[in-house]
Amino acid sequence: MSNTMNSVFNGSSDLVDQASETGEVEAPRRTGDELARDALTHSTGILPSHELERLVRGSKEIEALEPIEDSQFQPASLDLRLGPIAYRVRASFLPGKDATVAQRLKDLAMHEMDITGGGVLERGCVYIVPLLEGLRLKHRTSAMGNPKSSTGRLDIFTRLITDHGTEFDRVREGYNGPLYAEVSPRTFSVLVRKGSRLSQIRIRRGNPPSTDEDMRRLQLEHNVVGSEISQDDIRNGVPVTVDVRGDASGGLIGYKAKSHSGLIDIDKPRHYEVADFWDPVHAPRTGGLILDPAEFYILASKDAVKVPPTHAAEMIAYDTLVGEFRVHYAGFFDPGFGHPDAGGEGSRAVLEVRSYEVPFVIEHGQVVGRLMYERLTSQPHRLYGSGLSSSYQRQGIALSKHFKV
Repeated sequence: MSNTMNSVFNGSSDLVDQASETGEVEAPRRTGDELARDALTHSTGILPSHELERLVRGSKEIEALEPIEDSQFQPASLDLRLGPIAYRVRASFLPGKDATVAQRLKDLAMHEMDITGGGVLERGCVYIVPLLEGLRLKHRTSAMGNPKSSTGRLDIFTRLITDHGTEFDRVREGYNGPLYAEVSPRTFSVLVRKGSRLSQIRIRRGNPPSTDEDMRRLQLEHNVVGSEISQDDIRNGVPVTVDVRGDASGGLIGYKAKSHSGLIDIDKPRHYEVADFWDPVHAPRTGGLILDPAEFYILASKDAVKVPPTHAAEMIAYDTLVGEFRVHYAGFFDPGFGHPDAGGEGSRAVLEVRSYEVPFVIEHGQVVGRLMYERLTSQPHRLYGSGLSSSYQRQGIALSKHFKV
């Protein structure tokens, strides 16, 4: 497995770049809007979709065992696909700087499963799945992984792993090799197959700082998180607060997953009845909402969230300073999310919440996480919710796309 993956991901020359340098390719004529947009570029930042396409079709810094599909490109990320084999392992692991994932699998794998035509990943188990995509990053280029929104809302704990990796979801600068997903369904067993998309990746060029002052300026210019956030509240990101009153939804504030439900096919949208998998959660008559230990909740932010077309955002998943619970497994917010230019005015952040060890009372308006905004190298040609399959634009309290509306 490892030799095949490495042979595929070690190879092609940058033909497009070479042709451009020698003048053999004539640049297409661009419109005035395109010229103005491309003038607002930076040498460092998160790469937008058209730059990701160049990494696939030009420089070959993103390669795959099967052709990458157009639908995998998101405004500032690329969907990653499961390969044909899943390995049930005894425990989660990082390979460490001296080992590859394949070498560690020799010691930790319990069972190898062919999922080409479909395979069940059981609740409470840990799996390692080689992905169809791999990377051949150049100097000053790194990457980060995250679960897709639908993955997080199904409580599927998913993390990206690389050879010689010492951190989950972080791909070091200049990495050359295959990618793997660690997948651990926490609440529902799921049916997946080769090509299923559980995670996504962002590519970063350089290391541009995202300072508190940058976040404060964004809040002043765009009201990125509501309109009541003070400048003093913005530190290590813009604070996100939770709604437990449900004024905008008749008292419905979220859902709690049922403990013993059926199987969910990850590739079947709008297929399942909500009542078969979820119990509604209504606003408490007094005080805050008590989170039961180890139960999984879908809640929503109190305020609307916006991501300007020039930026991408990531939710910081866990902060012990605000309580013993985890918020938001799937932390990527694409440029255009909640933004009026993409028809998303009023979109709220959906929060995947799990309390640990003890019951915990979460109050209305309590800070439960922080959004970190990072600029793009240039504005994407398409925004989230504008000409894309965007399941969660203009959302309030929204379950994953697998459930009937």
